[in-house]
Amino acid sequence: MSTDLRRPPRRMPGWAKAVAALVVVLAVLFAGIRLAVLPGVKDLLGTETHDRSGPALLKSIDDMSRYDAASGNFQVVVDLEKDAKYLPDALRGTRTLYVGAGTVEAYVDLGRVGEKDVTVNKDRTSATLRLPHARLGKPALDADHSYAVSKQRGLLDRLGDLFSDNPDSEHAVQKLAVSHIGEAAKGSGLTARAESNTTDMLEGLLHSLGFKDVHVTYG
Repeated sequence: MSTDLRRPPRRMPGWAKAVAALVVVLAVLFAGIRLAVLPGVKDLLGTETHDRSGPALLKSIDDMSRYDAASGNFQVVVDLEKDAKYLPDALRGTRTLYVGAGTVEAYVDLGRVGEKDVTVNKDRTSATLRLPHARLGKPALDADHSYAVSKQRGLLDRLGDLFSDNPDSEHAVQKLAVSHIGEAAKGSGLTARAESNTTDMLEGLLHSLGFKDVHVTYG
């Protein structure tokens, strides 16, 4: 009488399953990277973009009374690094090198000029105007000339990007670039240039209207 001496299948330990799963994920990750750099594969597996956005809606209209007298173009290199406290950078952490380009407008708010701020003599040949000091507008980031030079991410951050979308991945560096551009504009002499240009504009306008003496002050 024969007996079945086959051994029952050995179960894989839990730690071995975890290692095997990690190896599979890494294999898929690096396989995707290699496919992306192979010639012709990018075109074969490329995606099509369709813009299905709705029409833009007009929310409000604001009357402008300011004179934009000067504009400054700025560029800043942002180096933003985020580290985990107890993990090495290779495992968890990000570092982004970002070039931000933007503009800042300097303007004089002519809507704040009242009747007491304008003095004209009886012959209408002399005029004195007192205007508010020039101000700086909000920095505007130029998306066409701003770009990320490099992005370094730890292994866990890379794996997280595979399973979730992060639309705010560059929001932090963009916000920091805008802040640095705004600070640079404060010390650039842009408001002084705006006041000088506004003075030249008003003098030319009033001279064309027959005024011989035109005095413009700020304060």
